[in-house]
Amino acid sequence: MQPDVSFVIAAYNAEATLDRAIASAIAQKNVSVEIIVVDDKSRDATLDVARAYPQDIVRVVALASNRGPGGARNAGLDAARGRWIAVLDSDDAVFPGRLAAMIARAEKAGAQMAVDNLQVIREDGVVEDAMFPRHYLEGLREISLATYIAGNVVFESKFNLGYLKPIFQREFLNENQLRYDEKLRIGEDYILFAGALAKGGKCVVEPDIGYAYHIRSGSISRVLELHHVEAMLRADAVFAQTHQMDEAAQAAFARRGRSLRKAASFLSMVQHIKARSPLKAIWTALSDPAAVRHMGMPIAVRFRRMAAQFAVGAGR
Repeated sequence: MQPDVSFVIAAYNAEATLDRAIASAIAQKNVSVEIIVVDDKSRDATLDVARAYPQDIVRVVALASNRGPGGARNAGLDAARGRWIAVLDSDDAVFPGRLAAMIARAEKAGAQMAVDNLQVIREDGVVEDAMFPRHYLEGLREISLATYIAGNVVFESKFNLGYLKPIFQREFLNENQLRYDEKLRIGEDYILFAGALAKGGKCVVEPDIGYAYHIRSGSISRVLELHHVEAMLRADAVFAQTHQMDEAAQAAFARRGRSLRKAASFLSMVQHIKARSPLKAIWTALSDPAAVRHMGMPIAVRFRRMAAQFAVGAGR
C-alpha cells in the first residue's frame, strides 16, 4: 500500500541526533509513513545508526559522494513513494499529531502544500517560545508567492518564513519537475518552496506547533557567509527567468534582491576587516553605505578603530 507520508531525512555527520528524528517520524499518529534516510557521505557513524533499523521501517540511501543538503534531499525525493513528502532535518523532530493535522487541513482546502508552527529548542535543551505568534499564522491562513518572498527579505523580515517546514504533495512536485537546487548550501528550501508557489501550488497554514526546531551553534544554516549570499543571488536570477510573478510578487522579489546585495556588501566588508585590509573595507563601505547599517557593535567598533588607524597612518 502507498504510505500517506514519506519522511525524507538528509543526514550528514548526524549520529548524535538521527535517532531522535527517526523516532519522532515513527511516532506519527493516524497516518501511515515511510522513512527514508539519505546519508550524505558522513564521516561519522550516521550510516550505522540508520542501518540499525529494520529495512521495512527505515529505508537507507547511501550516497557515494557528498551532494549537500539539496542533493541529499533530492535523492530522498526520488526514492519516495508516499502521497505526501515531509522533509525532516536530522537534528530536529516532529510531534506525533503533526502530519495528520497538516494533511487534513491541506486536503480540505484542496491545497498541494501545508506549513505549521515551530517550537524552538536551544542547544542546552531549554524550550523557547514558538517561532511565530499563533495569531500571525492564523491571520495568514494561506501563503501566496508574494507573501513568502516578502517573508524572506534578509535582515529585514519580521518573521522569516524561510524557517517554515512545508509538506508537499509528491505528485505535484513530480508533475512540475520541482527539486532542490543542489548548488545552494543555504536557501535551497526557499527556492523549492517559492518555485512550488510560482507553479500554482496552494499552501495552507496550520497554526499549531508541529515541528521541533533544534538550534545548533555549528549548523550551516546559522552561519551566513559571502559565498552563500552570492549563490542565493544567482539562484534568484534563475528563478526570475524561469517563473512568472504577479505585481506584488515582483515588488517583494525586488526588495529581497536589494537586501541580498546589501548583505553581500556587508559580508564583503567583514571579510576585509578580518583580513586587516582597511582600504578595501572602507571602499566597500563607501560603495554601499546602506550595508554599514547591518553591522553589529563588535564589528562596527573594530571597523572604526581600523579606519582611525589607517587615517593616522596616512597622515604621517
